[in-house]
Amino acid sequence: MAHRPRPHVTIPPGAAPPSNPSPSAHDHPLSPINLWADRRHPVSVYTPYTPSSPNILSSSHPGPRISLDVPARPPSRAASAYEYESQTSRLSFPEPQLYRSSSQRSTYRSPRSPSINFTHRTSLSESLLTPDSLLTPTQYSISGGSSRPPSFENTPESTIRDLSSELSDLTIDSEEGLRKFQVGELADADSEWHRLVPPEAREVLDKKEVQRQSILFEIIKSEKDYVADLELVKEVFIDPLMNTLAVPSSRVKTFISEVFFNLDEILAHHQRMLAALFARQRDQFPLVQSVADIVLDNCLLFRSGYEEYIKHYPIAEMRHRSEMRRNSKYQYFVQQCSLDPRVRKRDIITFISRPVTRLPRLQLLLENAKKYTEWDHPDSEAIPLILGILNEFIRGTQPGIEAAEEKVKFWSLCESLVYQKGEIIDLDLYDDTRSLQYQGRLSRKYRSEMNYHWADLHVALLDNYLLLLKPDVRLSNDGRANYTTRHHVVSRPIPIDYLCLGMFDGPPENRKEKAEDGGLGLLDRVRPKYRQMYPFTIYHASSKMNRRYTLYASSEQIRDMWFAAFNTALDLRRFRQEGNMFFAPHVINDGFFKQASNTASGNFNGAGSHFTGRVNAVTKLHSNSHKFIAVACPTGVYIAQKGEPAFRKVLNVSNPTCLVALPAVSKFFVLHDQGLYAYSLDLVGRAALGITTTQNAEASKERIAGDVLFFRAGRVGNRIMVLYVSKSFLQYSLYALELVNNTELNSNPRRSMNGLFSFRAFGEPVSIPKETYDIITFKQRIVICWEKGLSIVDPTNLSLSAKSTMIPDFRDADVNTNLPMMTLKSRCAQSKPLGIVRCDASDELLVIYDDLGCYTTKYGVPTRSSGYLRWETKATSYSWRGEHILLFSPEFIEIRTVQTGKLVQVIEGEDIRRVDIGLLTAEKDATTLVAMKGREEQGLVVETLQELVETTEIRSTRASEVPGMFDDFEVM
Repeated sequence: MAHRPRPHVTIPPGAAPPSNPSPSAHDHPLSPINLWADRRHPVSVYTPYTPSSPNILSSSHPGPRISLDVPARPPSRAASAYEYESQTSRLSFPEPQLYRSSSQRSTYRSPRSPSINFTHRTSLSESLLTPDSLLTPTQYSISGGSSRPPSFENTPESTIRDLSSELSDLTIDSEEGLRKFQVGELADADSEWHRLVPPEAREVLDKKEVQRQSILFEIIKSEKDYVADLELVKEVFIDPLMNTLAVPSSRVKTFISEVFFNLDEILAHHQRMLAALFARQRDQFPLVQSVADIVLDNCLLFRSGYEEYIKHYPIAEMRHRSEMRRNSKYQYFVQQCSLDPRVRKRDIITFISRPVTRLPRLQLLLENAKKYTEWDHPDSEAIPLILGILNEFIRGTQPGIEAAEEKVKFWSLCESLVYQKGEIIDLDLYDDTRSLQYQGRLSRKYRSEMNYHWADLHVALLDNYLLLLKPDVRLSNDGRANYTTRHHVVSRPIPIDYLCLGMFDGPPENRKEKAEDGGLGLLDRVRPKYRQMYPFTIYHASSKMNRRYTLYASSEQIRDMWFAAFNTALDLRRFRQEGNMFFAPHVINDGFFKQASNTASGNFNGAGSHFTGRVNAVTKLHSNSHKFIAVACPTGVYIAQKGEPAFRKVLNVSNPTCLVALPAVSKFFVLHDQGLYAYSLDLVGRAALGITTTQNAEASKERIAGDVLFFRAGRVGNRIMVLYVSKSFLQYSLYALELVNNTELNSNPRRSMNGLFSFRAFGEPVSIPKETYDIITFKQRIVICWEKGLSIVDPTNLSLSAKSTMIPDFRDADVNTNLPMMTLKSRCAQSKPLGIVRCDASDELLVIYDDLGCYTTKYGVPTRSSGYLRWETKATSYSWRGEHILLFSPEFIEIRTVQTGKLVQVIEGEDIRRVDIGLLTAEKDATTLVAMKGREEQGLVVETLQELVETTEIRSTRASEVPGMFDDFEVM
């Protein structure tokens, strides 16, 4: 470091400290000279003395100490440290001013001290200060007798920088020590302000200023250590982790992002802040006026980065600890990193937590600096401003930290869960919106053969499920509890959608406690102890008796807390479901169709305009650009235009049970008591509009077959077919008919068979089991659902159905070699198969039963370790809609994902039934129509017709991204 010219201050020997009488009305206190950051400003130092005063720099005869204070700053805030000498027209932050402490100041005309007069032209910077706080001369004279006045070299152009150098001359290594400190070559023991400044220089200052300078130096030193640690993280941990296989390459970038987050952003801010602090220190050492402007500017810049990091920190720590538990390669990597001497055996947690503790540490240093700052120093206003910003910021991050800590606790719970073998449960635990609402210890009473016994459970209430868990604390060899705890799921998780609350005000029950050995006599050990337990009841809405749980809390207060937590979770779930429905019920009609109530005394036999009977089937149809809704009731078939509330009776048939409309061939199929018939779709539509009579529509019917149990019509491959099951003597037969359009029939009338002018037989009928109850389409094959399973057959050759493929295929289910598959086979044998759907993301199939589901290959072999899904309610039918399946039961509609079986929505109702069954199609975008029981009116129950409309996710789009949004907007 280059040496600069130094001023020399000479204090006459024998000078005595001045007296400090109280100022009178005619005496004004002597104020110090304001020394600005610009070096070109002159400096004057007032130093009263007497002939007997010793040298002020003598350590053996210390004189009055110097305090590094300045008067109140100008009205405008000091310029930023990064604007230094770049904007000469603006006022810079004031450089240090040298004057005595308040206890040592003298007045202008003290009889016991010399008088000093200053005269010079007032500068612009000085004119901004009040007369009471500024002396304005550059030339002084001393009266009152002295050996010789103090002499200044280069007076009055000397600056406070020169005075600092004058103090630095007392040690040859002062500037060299500062250089070594900033480049990191100075030992830690010597990296203190009092070790770099000689004792003679410290004696010039009062104790308060010495303490303030030490704290300012500590701020710079702590910033230097902080930046070094953040740089160490990148050099020792992050960069080597990218180049090793400690974490698999497929997720190493994600892992680094989760553990170290935006550490590089914070490092960049502090590297710049440290550079500014070093520059200020080199410029003003050893008497640094202030660093508040530098800290303030950076606080405003790095606040957002710190906010993100601090809120994310609990997750970062959890990710690191989780990787340490399960990845031995990562454990070895961390151990190797700790061997670096710069790490000094510190754990990686210490380094990633440095940003969390840095701001509180900086806040503490600034608070200490404020204690040793004079009231009229600019820092007395700047430091409280910084502290206010830091306090507000730290308080603002607390909710985010608490939320992250709760999420970490939740994830730790998730990783400790142990499920029952065989069952596939997708609790959607790692969704961003998932949260742990409440958890705690509860007890449950079980009944054994002889008596009741108690069991302690850990109950966790999530925002989507309630978990009843049995804690299992693993013990180490030395008998101490290990850091991991496993939680076994002792009962199937209860979805919040199905959770119902029972009694919460029951009287307490006594629980017998085991006697403790220590400090008890023999009689006390044999005498039972009891503790009161407070019961409450919860149950599953779809299984009110079989899945009813009575749990016990240790106090009434805890029971009340659980009650509040349950209600909060139920309300939160309801609000989220209402605002995030995957399928929204759209009411088609609510008031026209009515059936007799179970409590009605009258006999409704179909008479009366207000009685239609129970809705059996519903279908959509369109004809001649008109869209209709057709409804089958015991009294006939009613049709109305879409959106119209009034229906018109079009077909007067008895007890129709299934309707199918095929616009491609203009056919309308109706199954009723007399058999299966096809009508002209055009005439049916015209009759619904009132253009033609219902007699003309009924006259167009074609009889297909009698004694039909059920039928399905639709497209199979490239053909439009009608499949129906007919009952004959001692057997059931499956028939297949192909629909041929009128043009083809007219050109080749010989192709008609058995008088069915629109149909032709497709192969020979085949006998099927009596337990068959449904037929569905699967690609170009059909699936026959019967009691023993699912049979896939080729509709073009039904005679080969005896050799058809069975799904699932349990031929390898051997109890000795494949126990999971044997378990799955046993469960499927006790269930009723409903159908099969294809998983889009793979070649897997999802086989749907009434109470469970399982995954198989396209050849029917069970996959996913022969695991199975269990529905929350027993389904009577289902609907496949893209990525979801809809399971229908009398009281609930479960909506689940096809890929994982995750429960995403539940719709509740009464007497729910899917009424659009009959269309033989595998189209995933088909509609789903539902009928359910509604309100009661005058002894009749209103039937509500709904369509489940699939919703789409709302994505926010900026106005600038929408083409032509502002084309018609006129700007004046």
